[in-house]
Amino acid sequence: MTELLEIFSTPFMQRALIAAVLVGITAPAIGIYLVQRRQSLMGDGIGHVAMTGVGLGFLLSASPVWTATAVAVAGSVIMELIRWYGKTRGDIALAMLFYGGMAGGVLLINLAPTGSNANLSSYLFGSLSTVSAEDVTAICLLAGFVVLVTMGLRRQLFAVSQDEEFARVTGLPVRALNLLVAVTAAVTVTVAMRVVGLLLVSALMVVPVAAAQQISRSFTVTFVLAVTIGTAVTLAGTLTSYQYDVPPGATIVLLAIGVFVVLTLLAAPLARRRSRAGHSAERPAGDPVAAEPVKA
Repeated sequence: MTELLEIFSTPFMQRALIAAVLVGITAPAIGIYLVQRRQSLMGDGIGHVAMTGVGLGFLLSASPVWTATAVAVAGSVIMELIRWYGKTRGDIALAMLFYGGMAGGVLLINLAPTGSNANLSSYLFGSLSTVSAEDVTAICLLAGFVVLVTMGLRRQLFAVSQDEEFARVTGLPVRALNLLVAVTAAVTVTVAMRVVGLLLVSALMVVPVAAAQQISRSFTVTFVLAVTIGTAVTLAGTLTSYQYDVPPGATIVLLAIGVFVVLTLLAAPLARRRSRAGHSAERPAGDPVAAEPVKA
């Protein structure tokens, strides 16, 4: 109990826990739409581009969170434009964008007078001790934007993520909504980079959603479960990182994967039971087998 009180009374841990909660909420909240759109690796690509923004922040002596946000948003818009107009050579353009983002980040941070590869590492893999009060303020503002978009426009975003053609027929501005999803994903990446790191943030967008899908077939329930799992693993990972001095990003992602494995194992017998019940229900009323009880 004393150790727990000590953790919550430490200023840098208070900032880290606030950031962790916001990351746990926002990453799965936008991740569920990326999973529906089969763009699970989009966050990974944006993370590579955001590295240039981090390097630019050190070079200009500005907040890396805000410069990374600006570069990541610009990169997400370019990614969407490539998806619309790139056609057959779009994958090559995306690869150049991703690798160029990584190379630009490494180059700029080494050109900065106060920058080094050690500084970049804390953004790549997350670092609890480097979350400043200014970072928390920026994360709160950006997380508020993500929550407003993912909750306020959930019906429209769900419709576009499920079937773009049907959404277009119903009169929804499909391209504008797709662009909004991309921009929101970019903002989420910069929200999460101080806790999880740019190279691992995509996992926190996808794994909690995949875990929730193992036991839920409803979009709303999946959304709530994914956010709950995301918040739980980020808090648990942050506390574990402090207690045992292990990297927070890696710890959080491994905990999320652990939850996915457990829910998958629990869901398998339930799925078989539902399948047997469904087959029994489909049998004709006069079929003597239909009257037999379904075995567990």
